[in-house]
This record gives sequence, structure tokens and C-alpha cells, in this order.
Amino acid sequence: MFEPQLPSHLQARYQASGHWHNKTLLDYLDEVAPSRLDKVAVTDINSMTGRKNSVSYRQLLQTSKRIALGLISLGVQRGDVVSYQLPNWWEFVALHLACLHVGAVTNPVMPIFRHRELTFMLGLAETKVMIVPQNWRGFDHLAMVREIQPNLPKLEHVFALGGSGDASFEKYFLERRWEQEIPDAEKMLKDRRMQPNEVMELLYTSGTTGEPKGALHTSNTHFANLRQIAQRFRLTGDHVFFMPSPMAHQTGFLVGMEMPLSLGGKMVLQDIWDPEVGLGRIQDEGVNFMMAATPFMADLTDHPALPKYDISTFDIFLSAGAPIPRALVQRATERLKAHIISAYGMTENLLVTSTRLEDPPEKVFGTDGVPVPGMELRIVDHTGKVVGPEQEGEIQSRGPGQFVGYLKRPEKFDTDEEGWFKTGDLGKLDNDGYVRITGRAKDIIIRGGENIPVVEVEQLLHKHPAIQVAAVVGVPDPRLGERAAAYVILRPGHSFTMEEMQRFLAEHQMAKQYWPEFLAVSEALPSTPSGKIQKFRLREMAKEQFKAPQ
Repeated sequence: MFEPQLPSHLQARYQASGHWHNKTLLDYLDEVAPSRLDKVAVTDINSMTGRKNSVSYRQLLQTSKRIALGLISLGVQRGDVVSYQLPNWWEFVALHLACLHVGAVTNPVMPIFRHRELTFMLGLAETKVMIVPQNWRGFDHLAMVREIQPNLPKLEHVFALGGSGDASFEKYFLERRWEQEIPDAEKMLKDRRMQPNEVMELLYTSGTTGEPKGALHTSNTHFANLRQIAQRFRLTGDHVFFMPSPMAHQTGFLVGMEMPLSLGGKMVLQDIWDPEVGLGRIQDEGVNFMMAATPFMADLTDHPALPKYDISTFDIFLSAGAPIPRALVQRATERLKAHIISAYGMTENLLVTSTRLEDPPEKVFGTDGVPVPGMELRIVDHTGKVVGPEQEGEIQSRGPGQFVGYLKRPEKFDTDEEGWFKTGDLGKLDNDGYVRITGRAKDIIIRGGENIPVVEVEQLLHKHPAIQVAAVVGVPDPRLGERAAAYVILRPGHSFTMEEMQRFLAEHQMAKQYWPEFLAVSEALPSTPSGKIQKFRLREMAKEQFKAPQ
């Protein structure tokens, strides 16, 4: 089920180039942990209990082995899928390490998913063990999984953090001393340990364009990318890493969890996003580095309580997932007094490009960076021909950090024999090789035969002082094909009207044919937990909400 779909000659190429390091996270921990056993590895605050947890490297390693032995006692075999729907708590980290110990495939899923999504995901994965919080934000996750379990014949065991009786995660995995009950426990873990080229992560795509696909990664694909990121931003074990983006998203999993542990640094987690709580965590823990999507940056930058907090340790904010409005980058640089790094990547290809610490302002403000070492990028037209600088086309990427296939959907593995992956994103390269994301291939509005530059319109709207978030989507029109609708979230205390939008766009000399013809002011927009706006859902809303003028 987990045979890599990546052609063997590409696997050989990445091995020969030295980009695949042939190490798992456990191997890196073997190197860094001995000198840091009593240092904090991960600290979190459980919003449900109010309890702050600080777990040392020693405790994390011991606990992960105990959980691993508990999984073995349940009959978990190499290649079995262990799914968990957990917030950013230390147990998430311990569970992943446990899966590595037993050779099981880690499958984290977002806490927001419900019956329909989970039935699809767990069924496709043939999940054997599922772990959830008993209650999270007022929802009974254990009851939900019990309801869908009859439709999941492979799902044999369900446990809940904070649960009771036989379903208690704590009672079964943490309180029971499996290391004393199982003979030759250490040898068993050594023999079962995940190997670098085995599929170790199954992560479903975030769903900004529709039905999720299960992307497969190995330790080699992850760390080919991670070591280059660490080198580019000069990250070490002395850094403190803040992760408020869900670790069930590739951003949180890769940079929030694997990065600090592999370096021997400290991981600071936040389970429910609240910008003032985030500012407090940055101050109290001495955070140096953070990666999250654009809305997180906007929330921190524009929060009225920002002056109350000493965040002088904060050095780098790495933002990926969507183009960053230029106005926001400038504002964040001034107010957060940190390096703002723009980056581009996906679940499938991890971090493909980023700006660099030493880049001049025009690159930071105006591009999404250059490829990280080992990764390549090209722009092609609709025929597949590579286009020149400043010409828009579809972005294709390749490199040792790219995924090795989709679970049970090899036909969706849109990668050619030379390793080029069709991202579905649109962009341009400048003369220096820096890319600017201009939209998605499926995020085009064609009005009367004229392509509306969606990202350009959104970037301009973000400059308006009343607007915090803006998204533009197409509305079907019987005459013109499509018209544009703008959805905006306003800053506190501001208002915004259609007349004001038109006046603003005119003042900034945007061609009138590009102006949105509909406007909706909202308190929130449909988005993934990582902050990506789900354009396909907005299109559905717009279709119902707006009607073309007669």
C-alpha cells in the first residue's frame, strides 16, 4: 500500500547527490539528545485543562518508547497506519516518535474534521489505531469516532486523551509500564525502527481545491528539505521555535516539530490561536523563530496589545501557504522588528522557495523567494514549454524533498519521468530567478475573455487601511462568463462599502475591468486550519449569494 511511486532512477539520483541523508528523526535525536536530556524539548498549554506542560528530552524519549510498546501490544505491525486527531499538545509529538519506533505510518488529521471527512480518510488509510481528545472545544471526538467505527472494518482500537475506562489513552499508554511487561523491549524497538526510505507520514492535502489526497513522505524527503531550511536561516539547537499552526498540517509537522527536535532546540506550542496569547508565549519563552500562514502574521502585527509585550528575541517569521500582501510585509517588519520571510511550498513538495535573510527589501516585499538548495522550479505554458522571465505560467517543481506518491491514487501522481511535479499554481520568475506566485491555475477569473489578475486585486485591497483579509473569486455570469466578487474581513472599528472600494481602486489606477462587481464584508472566511482561504468554498458561497446584474 505504501510502495513509493517516485521512479527508481530519481530515488537513485537523490541518494547519489547526498541530499537524502538516510536518517530518521530518531537518528537525529540519537545525536543531539544525550547532551540535552534535562533540557525542555516541548512546552505547551492545554486550553481544555489550563495546564502548562514542559517535557524534557529525557521524558519525551522515555514516554515515546512506552507508547510504542503499547502500540505493539495492540498488534500494530510495520506499515500499519496510526491516526490521531490531536491539537498542538506534547502527546502529538510523543505519538509520532512512537510510530517511528515501531515502523508504523503516522497519519495526523486536523481536529476540525468530522464524520464525513474522517470516514473517508481513515477508510482510505485502513487505519488500525485512532487517538483523539475526549472533548475538544466543546465537541465529543470519542463519540464521533465510535459512531463511524462500524463503517471502518480495519479500525480496531480507539483511545481518547482525557478518556475513561478502556478508552483512556493515559491509562493504557502512559500509566502502564510496558517496558517492564514486554520481554526484550529495547531489542524489539530496535528491530522495528522505521527506516529512512520507508513511508513514515501520510498527510492529507488541506483541501483548498476540493477532495483531499493522501500525500506520502519518507524521512529522506522531509530531512532533505529540513536541513536546507535550517542552513538557510542559520537555525541551531539554541533557537526557540514557536508553532501555533496545527502540527497536523505540513507546516507544523515539518518546521514546528521535526525541525526543533532534530536540532536539539525547544518547541513552544499553542493549541488554540489567540494573537495576544501568542505574543505572551513569544515573550515568556524567548521565541526566536515562527512559521505560519499570512493571517497569523496579520493578527500579531495589528494587535492593539503588541506594545505591551517584549518580543525582542523574535527574529524570523517565515510565512507560506499564500502570497503575502506587500503592505503587510512592510507593516510586520516595522512593528514586529523581525525578518519577514516569504516562502512557497505545498504538502507534496514541502518548502520549495523562500527569500533569504540577506535579501534586499524589494525581493522580500515583491517575491516568494528562490529555491532552497536541492529544489528546482520552472514556469511552463499550457503546452508544457518553459517560458522566459516575467512570463506567467504554471509552476513545476522537483527535488529531493518532493513526496513519493498519493495513497492508492497513483493516477494523481502528476510527476513526469524527470521528476517535475505539476503544482497547479501560477507564477512568474524574475531575471534573478525569484518567483512570484500569481494565483492558482484553477483560481482564474475570465470576464468577457479578459483574465482578471486575482492576486493583484487582492494585494491592492490589502493596502486599504480598513481591510485585514481580502479574497477575490469568480461568480458565474450568463453573458460575460464570470464576474468578480470580493470578500473582506475588516480591522476593528472600520467600515467598507462598494463605493469606497471603487474609489480606492480608481485612485490606485487599477483598470476598471478588474474591479470586483460584488462585495461581502464578513467576520470570517472559510479556511483550512493553517489559514489558507478555501477558494472553492468561497466560489460556492458567491454563486448562492450574488446574482449577475440583468
